Amino acid sequence: MKFKLSQLYILGLVMVAVVILMWLFNPRQFLTLGNFQSMAFQLPELGLLSMAMMVTMLTGGINLSIIATANMTGIVTALILTSTIDPAAPPSGAAWLIVLAIAAGLATALIIGLINGALIAGLNVSPILATLGMMTLVNGMTIVITKGYVISGLPNAVRFIGNGTIAGIPFCTILFALCAVMLAIVLNRTPLGFKIYMLGSNPTASYFAGVSNRAVLFKTYLLSSLYAGIAAMIMMSRFNSAKAGYGESYLLVTILASAG
Repeated sequence: MKFKLSQLYILGLVMVAVVILMWLFNPRQFLTLGNFQSMAFQLPELGLLSMAMMVTMLTGGINLSIIATANMTGIVTALILTSTIDPAAPPSGAAWLIVLAIAAGLATALIIGLINGALIAGLNVSPILATLGMMTLVNGMTIVITKGYVISGLPNAVRFIGNGTIAGIPFCTILFALCAVMLAIVLNRTPLGFKIYMLGSNPTASYFAGVSNRAVLFKTYLLSSLYAGIAAMIMMSRFNSAKAGYGESYLLVTILASAG
C-alpha cells in the first residue's frame, strides 16, 4: 500500500499507455459509459481477492486457499438462501434470512482463516504448505457438498450485490472501494499494519522489538480470509449461483497483482 514517488509515476504512465492503446484499437466503444460500467462490474471480486493475497505476502507468506475459501463461502451462503427463501418472495420479508446467510458465509471464511492462522502461527507450518493443503481440503469439501452441481436460484435482493447500481455506479464497485479504503487504513494507520510491515521486512528484528509475530500472522490470515469471503458474495451474486470451481483462474492473477 506504500509506494515510492517513482513507482507512482511508472504506474500512471502504464495506465495512460493502456488507455491510449485500447482507444486506438476500438475508438468507438472503449471510451463509453457502458464499457466502463462493464469493467466496473467485473473487477471488484478480483481486486478483493488480490487484497486478500497481498496482505499475507506483506508478511513474507502467501495464501493459496483464497479461491477455495471464496467458493466455500459462496456455497454455504447459497445453500442457506436456496433452502429458506423463495427467489420470487419480496425482499422485505426475507431480509433477516439474507443477513443470516451472509453472516454464516463470512463466518465460514473466518473459520478457514482461523485454521490457516493456527497452522502457520501456532505450529510454524510453512505458509505455502499450510494454505496449499487447506486449498486441497476445502476444494474436496466443496465438491462433496455440491456433488459437482451448481447451486442457483438466489433471491433478487442478493443479486443486487453483484449486479445492482447506485446512481449508475455498480454497487460491487462501491463495496470494493470501501474495502480498499478500510485495508489502507489498517495497513497505514493502525499498530497492526505497522507490525505487518515490520514482520515482512525482518521477522527477527520484529520479534526483538517486542512484536508478537504469531499474533500478527494469526490476524493477517483472518483478515485475508475475510476479504476472500467478501469477494465470494460478489461472485455468487454476479453469477446468481455458487459452484466448487468458480474463479480458479484468479489465483495466479492475484499473486501477480500482489507481487507487482
